[in-house]
Amino acid sequence: MKHFGLFLLISATLQIQAKQSRPNILFIFSDDHAVNAISAYGGPLAEVAPTPHIDRLAKEGAIFLNSFCANSICGPSRANILTGKHSHKNGFMRNGNRFNGEQWTVAKELQKGGYDTAVIGKWHLGTTPTGFNHWEIFPGQGSYYNPVFIQMDGSRKREEGYATDLTTEKSIEWLDSRDSEKPFFLMCQHKAPHRTFSPALRHLDSFDDVTIPEPSNLFDDYKNRSETLARNEMEIDRHFDWAYDAKVRKNERGDIKLPKPDRYGTPEYNRMTPDQKTEWDKHFGPRNQQFLADFAAGKLDHKALVRWKYRRYMRNYLGTVKAVDEGVGKLLEYLEKKGIADNTVVIYSSDQGFFLGEHGWYDKRWMFEESFRMPFLIRWPGKIEPGSRPSGLIQNIDYASTFLEMAKIDMPEGTKVQGRSFVPLMQGQDKGWRKSLYYTYYEYGEHRVPQHFGVRTDQHKLMYFPRTNEWNLFDLKADPTEMKSVYDEKGYEKVRKRLTTEFNRLRKYYEAPEFD
Repeated sequence: MKHFGLFLLISATLQIQAKQSRPNILFIFSDDHAVNAISAYGGPLAEVAPTPHIDRLAKEGAIFLNSFCANSICGPSRANILTGKHSHKNGFMRNGNRFNGEQWTVAKELQKGGYDTAVIGKWHLGTTPTGFNHWEIFPGQGSYYNPVFIQMDGSRKREEGYATDLTTEKSIEWLDSRDSEKPFFLMCQHKAPHRTFSPALRHLDSFDDVTIPEPSNLFDDYKNRSETLARNEMEIDRHFDWAYDAKVRKNERGDIKLPKPDRYGTPEYNRMTPDQKTEWDKHFGPRNQQFLADFAAGKLDHKALVRWKYRRYMRNYLGTVKAVDEGVGKLLEYLEKKGIADNTVVIYSSDQGFFLGEHGWYDKRWMFEESFRMPFLIRWPGKIEPGSRPSGLIQNIDYASTFLEMAKIDMPEGTKVQGRSFVPLMQGQDKGWRKSLYYTYYEYGEHRVPQHFGVRTDQHKLMYFPRTNEWNLFDLKADPTEMKSVYDEKGYEKVRKRLTTEFNRLRKYYEAPEFD
């Protein structure tokens, strides 16, 4: 009997030790954060717009150099992450769909496996979160200023402040109140830097005195590629709204008529308190009046006007990033203060990339690199060599399997996820890793971006446009800005054949539907 009692004690002790050895997972997730706006990636903005706290993850862990989304749009990307499946398999193919919360998700599996789970901030999946012990989410896209949070009882609570700050604060509050006997999985999900690019008031002037480099293809003419590119509606030139995007309100203009468009008004400004509006007006008022005077005096030709809008866009976009970076710093400081940093995996990612003037654009959706790429930086003390720079091709359908392997939880038998764990890549083991990625975009013309599908390898990218039956092929080493399709060029016959074969193989492998 004594031996049996000793056995039970040892067994219980081993179970406790096993639970304690499983790492916490802090997943910090932003919206539309381009890799070119993270200084650790070394892009053109690295010197003028540093992100020191996000960069810490790269210095103390790993930065994935070839991280991509499966469908470059907000809701579908989030569904890809939760389910480990491409959009056609999880049912969330385009914004406006409703996520089926009854299906398997990594949050449910972590919860079932003993993790205390929470999601705070932007959800954007249309249904109530499942698999979380705690959640507090924005309705829809959420608002930057004085946002509303939906509570677990269905009520709505409007809070004064800035969305990024509040999301960080609420995440820390939950960490303080969680079940400390369990490891945690927290999805801290920011609205920023999503359109309408509205910074915290303290950051309005952060980039006023900075010369922001201009992309070489800001004035792209869309030649030598699919005819659909020229029909897009996401150009800084022709589609950037004056009030909504550029922050030049109608009541500031007097009788000065600006070129179209001006469609959406100022929903964020309208949410502000009188004191907040005063601070906003103090910043934008004189700058807008100077711009309007220059415009009225004819000092701005067409290209100068585009450049003015580009600078205004970038100053506001990068201003929103500053609060996100500060939030990352606060969370890292919290982990250290509580003595749990060594057993916490910290990840920074975003739902997709974003165009920062490249090709003249300001949105996402396309399979072009700036939109297709998504950041992935991770710190895992004792498991990842600091300063690691894995180059393997990873995709957001891989996150679910990766989280489970980190948590030492087996994938349930019969769960048909389509991604795979890239924990081996974190540890320098890339033997047998994939050599290509499959991409989908299913929306029917939002911003007049057509449905398109494709395959990417380390050097080449093949894109197919069903509605126009066009193929584009890009050599990413010879043409990193993707300005010319070489699909019909001599010398690329073998590449074209190889990528077409791989495109068809991946469609069959992922059981992709027929083109509609």
